[in-house]
Amino acid sequence: MIRQGESIRVAVVGAAGRMGMETARAVTQAVGLELVLAIDRAHVGERLRDLAGGRAADIVIEDKLGAALDRVETDVLIDFTNHGSAVQNASSALARKVAPVIGATGVSAMDVRGLASLSKEHQTPGMYVPNFAVGAVLMMHFAALAARWLPNAEIIELHHDFKQDAPSGTAMLTAEKIAEARRTGPSVAPTPMLKVEGARGGLHRDVPLHSVRLPGLLAHQEVMFGGIGEVLTIRHDSMDRTSFMEGVTLCARKVWEQKGFVVGMERLLLEPDA
Repeated sequence: MIRQGESIRVAVVGAAGRMGMETARAVTQAVGLELVLAIDRAHVGERLRDLAGGRAADIVIEDKLGAALDRVETDVLIDFTNHGSAVQNASSALARKVAPVIGATGVSAMDVRGLASLSKEHQTPGMYVPNFAVGAVLMMHFAALAARWLPNAEIIELHHDFKQDAPSGTAMLTAEKIAEARRTGPSVAPTPMLKVEGARGGLHRDVPLHSVRLPGLLAHQEVMFGGIGEVLTIRHDSMDRTSFMEGVTLCARKVWEQKGFVVGMERLLLEPDA
């Protein structure tokens, strides 16, 4: 539990990866946050600063999360590994009353339900955030507003070629928000002749999703709404991983103010008193 007036002590898991190193730099430089642990199976025993540069804390990278959390007092765990490791790491953190903030890709609805149960059991909050970019959160919010009046929508998400899951967590969450906001169902007629299987994308909550994976991309999403005689397009582009860091540090500061296990950071931006 965070003590009044003291810095929030943060552990970063996946610290030797691209997002992990960017997070380590951001946390080290952020007011009110202190990076106390760097966990990664790669580069064990090396100094984080040697990998991530002078803006990262000068601490040694470790590989055993549970032992590290038992040894070093920690308030928040930020995880950018993969969905399997992230869920296991979050469970370990919750059992030790450390609040997890998960940015790993591929976390399922079943995973979220399990972590929510553990969060309640250990009376420790946590967050799963499909996208930490402020603009991406606003894009999803605007998409939900549009869906009330334009129920016919499709999502095109574009990511780098190393992304492990498709569709992205952001696309899935956007589709959920569109489905929940619609006042009527979509009216687009099915395509009677598909020359290539999957050409119309995958369907989630009656929203077609299209995934693009190419070198040169980072993280991009376009939501298209069609009405009679009009098309509305809402698009967000992350050009650099620094675009996620304002959201990462915001979640690290605010996770202990949440009730239970929260998905997304929309309420942190749109409901600041929540």
